[in-house]
Amino acid sequence: MEATRHIYWNVGHSVVIPMYLMACAAIGWMAWGFWQRLPLWRQGKSLNRCDNYDLRVKRMLAEVYGQIKVSRVTDGGLFHALFFWSFLLLFAGTLVIMIQADVVTPLTHLNILSGEFYNMFSLLLDLAGILAIIMLAGLFIRRFVIQPKGLEIVKDDYLVLQLLFAILISGFLIEGARMAATELHQNPELARFSPGGLLAASLFAALEPDALLITHKILWWFHFVLVLGFFAAIPRTKLRHLFTTAANAFFAPLEPKGTIATINLEDETVEQFGVTTITDLTWKDIFDADACTSCKRCQECCPAYRTDKPLSPMKMVKQLGEYAENNPGGNLIEAVSQEALWSCTTCRACQDICPANVEHVNKIIEMRRSLTLMEGAFPGDEVRTAVNNIEVNGNPFGLAYAARGDWAASHQVSIMGQDSDVDILYFVGCYASIDKRNQIIAGNFIKICAAAGIKVGILGKEEKCCGEPVRKLGNEYLYQMTATENIEMIKAYGVKKIVTTCPHCFNTLARDYRDLGLAIPVEHYSTYIHTLLMSGRLHLTPKPFPFTYHDSCYLGRYMDIFDQPRAVLAQAGGILTEMDRHGSDSFCCSAGGGRIIAEEKLGSKISELRVKMATDTGMPLLVSNCPFCLSMFEDGIKTGGAEGKLRVRDLAEIVAERITNS
Repeated sequence: MEATRHIYWNVGHSVVIPMYLMACAAIGWMAWGFWQRLPLWRQGKSLNRCDNYDLRVKRMLAEVYGQIKVSRVTDGGLFHALFFWSFLLLFAGTLVIMIQADVVTPLTHLNILSGEFYNMFSLLLDLAGILAIIMLAGLFIRRFVIQPKGLEIVKDDYLVLQLLFAILISGFLIEGARMAATELHQNPELARFSPGGLLAASLFAALEPDALLITHKILWWFHFVLVLGFFAAIPRTKLRHLFTTAANAFFAPLEPKGTIATINLEDETVEQFGVTTITDLTWKDIFDADACTSCKRCQECCPAYRTDKPLSPMKMVKQLGEYAENNPGGNLIEAVSQEALWSCTTCRACQDICPANVEHVNKIIEMRRSLTLMEGAFPGDEVRTAVNNIEVNGNPFGLAYAARGDWAASHQVSIMGQDSDVDILYFVGCYASIDKRNQIIAGNFIKICAAAGIKVGILGKEEKCCGEPVRKLGNEYLYQMTATENIEMIKAYGVKKIVTTCPHCFNTLARDYRDLGLAIPVEHYSTYIHTLLMSGRLHLTPKPFPFTYHDSCYLGRYMDIFDQPRAVLAQAGGILTEMDRHGSDSFCCSAGGGRIIAEEKLGSKISELRVKMATDTGMPLLVSNCPFCLSMFEDGIKTGGAEGKLRVRDLAEIVAERITNS
């Protein structure tokens, strides 16, 4: 007996026209639901996210069908990805059956669903259905039984899971009823290729033929109505993320990570800087709330949330969505709270892990801009003092300009005002210029460059804070003022290349300053040293040492620099044991987002939590590549009770100690 089946068995071809009419009505109702949400998104400002169309489409297809971001972590991610793929396979199989029955057979009388192809087709779809049910059960247990901390449960969750379970199970019941009547006894060899249907068929084996036909027809229509309900529910429930999350992969920014809009402070027509109400947001900011799946990944990896501060990136996005829908004229800052906004370290862990491409950080920065530029607000008096110091003295410590280059007196370095014929300009930054611990790092970098025959220049008293901390706190005015002065000075000396030891300076000069006219190449010292080693200009004598390594947020997640610092430390003799959170999943030190100049008054210390992650490796040494991280970790070791267990050092110190003397 040929392996095939009658597609419209028992229900008859007469259902085709009403079936398609009802399906079109359901899809139309779904489209109408999305159309009704357009005014919601249009409350925001215009933003072009349709440029580079081909690139955006490729990225969207890769993320959606590859489930790249969804499956990145194991906490429910793999369950979701496997469910998606299996459900997608079932949908594709349904389309194949429809094409066979309603297009191919009427036009050509050919039956592609026959023989070995049909056997494999049936087996594949049954296995996909079984996998979908198992994965859905796993997601159900995680959400309603295990209930991970912080995972919100709303009525949509019950509706969506019940609807999906009903669709999948009723599909197997339909197959079982049909097989009980046509295959279970008549063609058992064929039935073996439908394991899910075979199991369901055993439930109907005792029914009389007439009862079996009635049961099958009722189940068929019940399943079909459920599918119609599924389409209709998509824009009106959390299921809308099937489309909005996919669309967000298309709308995600193509600019370098961490790009912030540079405000035109000279535009006298602008009445509002930053974001206070929904209409101050862009349409994409509002759309993000519809794309959010409430998976809590952003919240779980947020250093502020993990240390009991009032910030939840997920909750913030949901609050913006609720205000867009119910209170568009309301004050967003009051809804989110100043304490939550100031708690953000701008580490981008939330954005990096988000499977829906929600942009959390810039929303926070824009609300901070409103607080700072429109209300003159600060996280605390210590920040107000530091900001005033930057404005008056060019650094947050309040040290006089003239003393900024004093640390370099005993090193082989040129002051640009006296000798600007150098290979690189070392933009030292505030901490390496003024903080005694970080002055040692600056000196080590000069030593490394001297060993490689690199002539280094610094601006000395002419250098000012790059402006990054105040910009991340929302003070765009002070940032642009200091940035413009730095850029004019750098250009005046005809600098060919800039190197920094601070990832925050690196990001600011390499990316942000470009909007203000600086086009000179900028490099972080970790990659610069790596290049010197690879080119043979620098030689090291390896001395073995066990260590763990911290990926600073502004070098790792912002600039995707992970391998070169590790390669440098390996050449120095390092034996690395990674922390659980490393690479793109690294955990913040707490100093980003301007928090370096703010006291950590809420919750527990982020630096202490990161130090604990380091001590958990059992390594005696933690190596960093950032002056902010170094300072935070030394403080965290003292206050977190890790003295005697862990020591923190900078990459430059390790390298400088191992320079081969020629």
